[in-house]
Amino acid sequence: MDTNLSYITERLTELTAIPSPTGYTKHATDYLVETLTGLGYTPEVSNKGNVLVELGGQGEPLVLASHVDTLGAMVRSVKDNGRLRPTTLGGHQWRTADGENCTVHTRDGRTYTGVVLNTEPSAHVADEKVEQVEKNMEVLLDENVSTKDEALALGVQAGDIIAMDPRTTITESGYIKSRFLDDKLSASVLLGLARAVAAGEVTLARKVSLLFTVYEEVGHGGSVVPADTQDMISVDMGCVGADLGCTERMVSICAKDSGGPYNYDIVSELAACAKANGLDYAIDVYPHYGSDVEATLTAGYDIRHGLIGPGVYASHNYERSHMDGVRNTFELLRAYVAQ
Repeated sequence: MDTNLSYITERLTELTAIPSPTGYTKHATDYLVETLTGLGYTPEVSNKGNVLVELGGQGEPLVLASHVDTLGAMVRSVKDNGRLRPTTLGGHQWRTADGENCTVHTRDGRTYTGVVLNTEPSAHVADEKVEQVEKNMEVLLDENVSTKDEALALGVQAGDIIAMDPRTTITESGYIKSRFLDDKLSASVLLGLARAVAAGEVTLARKVSLLFTVYEEVGHGGSVVPADTQDMISVDMGCVGADLGCTERMVSICAKDSGGPYNYDIVSELAACAKANGLDYAIDVYPHYGSDVEATLTAGYDIRHGLIGPGVYASHNYERSHMDGVRNTFELLRAYVAQ
């Protein structure tokens, strides 16, 4: 594994270990600031928590955006039996979290481990299967509590954050398995690009800035960008599934998603750059997808926009990608900012 990929996978492992459901992202942004500062940059943190850093270059300002907020949950209420009723943060799929370990983060800084289960998970007890929807899910704390008052005495209350365990694994064959590859995998790729620029391995042909957002999963992460931005590319996950050309080993270039078509010229430029550099890529349409850069357009910015990312299978689930997809995404970005 080359230096860039090693750096990216190290950052991914560290980032996924930091709980950052939407609304609870300060630890992740602190990590970004520390990492970017260590590379010699001067990152800025906005009022809402986004991290912006200018890598250098002159003219035709380009913003590359990824997000570090993830899916998760919040305590909606403490039940009479001491269990917690959750409410989702982002497009969480409860059927994929049934049986998942989690951590509850209280307002006063305490943490408690627990497990997400449906209200009757035992096959030896249930008269009929319980549907895995939010109203039927609960968090059991790994504490000796059996009443609401006992749970409240721990400092647990409505509004506390519930973070699922990421279970990050990288296999010898190069497969990357983890929750929250959307979008910590691409955030790590952007950190890899920052390292390569700082090391003099990439010469920027234009002004390039990185934007790490913290409200993408709820639709307004990229609503504010530098005023001089001309082009913006969301570097998020590439979809893998039926009717799509992308695999986990490729970089995906999105032509259209639920928000409509991406800029035709940007899509064409990205595809031509991938082809010229011998990269494995696909142009795809994502029918159930939205990105940070669409929030930027909705906010009124007059920019050209695009979306790329490494192929990720089982989005909003326990996700899987591959080092080849990471390599192709990194190399496309490296070539695109240098042309």
